[in-house]
Amino acid sequence: MTTTIAPTMLAPTDPCSSDSSTFLNLLIVDDDSLVREACREAAITLGFHTTTSQSAEQAFWFIESQTIDIVLLDLNLPESARLDILREIKRRRPDIEVIVASANATVDSAVQAMKNGASDYVTKAFGMRELKLLLENAEVRLKQKMERRRLSERIKSDQGFGNIIGRAPQMEKLYHIIAKAAQSSHPVLILGESGTGKEMVARAIHYSGPRRDKPFVPVDCGSLVPTLIESELFGYVKGAFTGAMQSKEGLLALAQGGTVFLDEVGELPVDLQAKLLRAIQEKEIRPVGSTKQVPINVRILAGTNRDLEKAVDQGLFRLDLYFRLNVLSLRIPPLRERREDIPLLAKTLLARVSRASGMKHELSDDAMKALLAHDWPGNVRELENCIEQCCAMNSGPVIGTADLPNSIRSASGRVPVEESEAKIAPLSDLEKQAILGAIAQLGGDKLRAAKLLGIGKTTLYRKLKEYGESVVALQR
Repeated sequence: MTTTIAPTMLAPTDPCSSDSSTFLNLLIVDDDSLVREACREAAITLGFHTTTSQSAEQAFWFIESQTIDIVLLDLNLPESARLDILREIKRRRPDIEVIVASANATVDSAVQAMKNGASDYVTKAFGMRELKLLLENAEVRLKQKMERRRLSERIKSDQGFGNIIGRAPQMEKLYHIIAKAAQSSHPVLILGESGTGKEMVARAIHYSGPRRDKPFVPVDCGSLVPTLIESELFGYVKGAFTGAMQSKEGLLALAQGGTVFLDEVGELPVDLQAKLLRAIQEKEIRPVGSTKQVPINVRILAGTNRDLEKAVDQGLFRLDLYFRLNVLSLRIPPLRERREDIPLLAKTLLARVSRASGMKHELSDDAMKALLAHDWPGNVRELENCIEQCCAMNSGPVIGTADLPNSIRSASGRVPVEESEAKIAPLSDLEKQAILGAIAQLGGDKLRAAKLLGIGKTTLYRKLKEYGESVVALQR
């Protein structure tokens, strides 16, 4: 007697669901009723919604009228006829995962099946363990397909990834790396200049992964006072030092089960790097003043705008910590390398400001040309500051070239590159000129200069330290 599950029992499916294979629908196609029933019972115990078919015609009906995610195809037919059915299934539903089983499996038949769209191939009379592995592999492939499809849809609809905006080829590549990194539990090193959005990328990784419901804790290593970094990261117990009136959990403990993002990790003192390395390796921390280790379960993401390999050579960063953080790495392209995204970013930022102020703003064609010509040393953060400044200073709906900051207005009259190669100064010189000029123009107000330049105050002070004599001359 042939047993099938009625079509009405097939449940809607989302292959990208974070839940198990319970949400997937399996169709077993076999003309042997005993084989069908055995596979059906096994699949049900594995959590699949299962239906069976004894013929190709019946299988096509299910595929056309119901939600089917995986097909286990094992018809007792000549190889050519079985391949015809496989081809027809993939023609009607290219997204379906098809597992072909054969009692007379050969290398040639397996190759032909894979060429015609089969996702997997197995010799008939397989056991429960093998069937489970086949179905689990099919489920993983379905989830990957769905994630790629959703990612492509987000990019095409200007949504980018998470809150990251951009459709340039470099950004599409970055989105795919983020999607893969999100499903991993390994540390990730996020490289990028100041203002490129390293924390935004870290958030995208966290909220796209299995820890999304747990805390995301960002730590600005560059802004923490060196003497307080250890107690901030690892916590302390009551009486550990003067002023420690009660115990306090560290940021690594507060993120239990979630993600800690160590922004500007290259600024950590070398002695603390050793303690951080031990915490990552041993998955435990010791609060300041305590004699007990506290277990932690956090994922570490780290960001930096420094060349850590160079810092390692200079003895400023531990090689073993670098290797531990650099299990996975990605680089965020600076804005000057993806100028085609500037109009989209400007449009998005203008819409955000307009919603907040209730006044609609738009850029004139000349203003947009000026934005495209600027090199944006402060990257997206500088562009955001520019848009906000223009909207605040402009009383009309149209923002013209005259409303832009001086540095951006001057860029619009730039001579073509091929006519002025000999006059091009290194980017580091231009950056130095911009920083020192801004401080001089603002009467020495470094914090305001950093804000208007679109860079962090930590970065500004580090740059000033590098400039040395120029800063002394500026202060006179």
